[in-house]
Amino acid sequence: MTIDFSLRTVPRPEDAGSVRQLAAATGFFSGEEILIAGELVEEALARGSAAGYHFMFAEDGCSHLIGYCCFGPVPLTRESFDLYWIAVLPQRQGCGLGRRLMQAAEAAIREKGGKQVYADTSSREQYLPTRAFYEKAGYRQAAYLPDFYAPGDGKVIYCKTL
Repeated sequence: MTIDFSLRTVPRPEDAGSVRQLAAATGFFSGEEILIAGELVEEALARGSAAGYHFMFAEDGCSHLIGYCCFGPVPLTRESFDLYWIAVLPQRQGCGLGRRLMQAAEAAIREKGGKQVYADTSSREQYLPTRAFYEKAGYRQAAYLPDFYAPGDGKVIYCKTL
């Protein structure tokens, strides 16, 4: 099943709240993480490109946010980018939207001179589908930091060369 959506890269003021709602709907993120997701949009609105945060917003035909990703250059590197967030509404998962968001972000990173993309996630069992998503998209595990987020919750760092 394919899904029709439009992509937009310029954040709007209402996106901060929409991103928070989307992140909460996934059931994967803590309250603090949800707040930060919205704060990155607010930072981009306030500082523009100087904030270092770039977005891909996926909207349905009614302009409702159904997925998004946030990425940016890693400070003090020449060609490395972080994929900070990628999230899709649960009812829209499994239709290729996440993959298409990832591809659009990678294309934008290439246009900005990026050659390496890094994505971090949790080692908890709940994040097994997330890790499988990155691996299917061509990312390889570059590092594992045990007990990073909390005891028993390590950080898995993925990397992809573009």
